[in-house]
Amino acid sequence: MGTPVTVIVPTFNERENVAELVARTAAALAGWDAEVLFVDDSTDDTAAEVERVAVDAPIPVRVIHRTDNRGGLGGAVAVGLEAAASDVCIVMDGDLQHPPELLPILLERFAQGDTDLVAASRYIGGGDTSGLGTAVRFGVSRVATWLTRAMFPIRLARSTDPMTGFFLVDRRQLDLSALQPQGFKILLEILARNDLRIAEVPMEFGERRHGTSKASLRQGATFIAHLARLRFGKMSLFALIGVIGAAANLGIMWALTAAGVPYVWAAIIGAEVTIIGNFLLQERFVFADMRTDARALGIRFASSFAFNNVEAALRIPVMALMVESWHISSVLATALSLIVAFFARFLFHSLVVYAPQRRRKGDAAGAEPPTDTAALRVIRAIDAEAMKPGEL
Repeated sequence: MGTPVTVIVPTFNERENVAELVARTAAALAGWDAEVLFVDDSTDDTAAEVERVAVDAPIPVRVIHRTDNRGGLGGAVAVGLEAAASDVCIVMDGDLQHPPELLPILLERFAQGDTDLVAASRYIGGGDTSGLGTAVRFGVSRVATWLTRAMFPIRLARSTDPMTGFFLVDRRQLDLSALQPQGFKILLEILARNDLRIAEVPMEFGERRHGTSKASLRQGATFIAHLARLRFGKMSLFALIGVIGAAANLGIMWALTAAGVPYVWAAIIGAEVTIIGNFLLQERFVFADMRTDARALGIRFASSFAFNNVEAALRIPVMALMVESWHISSVLATALSLIVAFFARFLFHSLVVYAPQRRRKGDAAGAEPPTDTAALRVIRAIDAEAMKPGEL
């Protein structure tokens, strides 16, 4: 029935999950021309367990055991995409947090013929994140997703959950030779390097049944490094303009304080001048490729100016507190506060000021329109519906 499909399952010490995963996958894909391909980096006998289960499995089951573990989980998926018997491939984790029962829904959405990739998302209606567990992991995932979408606001405009590890992709639409995966986030790698039509279906992210999570500080560092490699250009230009603005801010403040102006008023004047200058430079050099699909110039300026003034209104009292309570110089306090403010500014400008109009209109294939404006989603970041996290 339908298009032949290969289910790619990257594994690392998931022996206890193999039999149940194969049984549930076979049941979900009964009648489909399907195979399950495990790409195993395990240090236990997961590969041997796959071979044992394959003997009596109702669908073909194969295993590729890697010894070099190159590229981590993402590298394993890339190997699976190369070795798959079918062009239509579904990637899912081996820990049963991705429900195999969702497999036919992904295939049915792909069969509509208007998409190259169908992702299982926790952001659209019906999605769920309870399997993430602790509040710390939830928070880290939220920040990681914000940062990812901010760095790729056009490519990820139609993706509500670019960090998910459960997705269907048409291999024929990929340049496999261009993939350079590192760590867990293979979907981000695929979306960043390929111009694909994206659709989504809701997923309830389950709790781990066996084994332990592979998330760690090392994986987090790998993710940040990979994200920087994928698109450090836009953020670096934003940072460069920020450095220029910070230098101008400090210079203005120094000149005014030297002239006898109180340091708080000097900081306010410096902030207003650099806010306008930074916006003009960002328009020309950082977000020029996004202006066509973004809102009108006046609205972009008003949004940017208002946000930066709110940020400055919060930052300057903190700076004053550091000066008065910690007895550090006003120039150093200003410099420290500007570094923290940089990240908030980048997120807001990428996700709100220059957000493509099509995102706000909610015409992404398979995605529900957002229930609030982009600005309110960022401002109300504490709201649970602001943005569902990834799987970090």
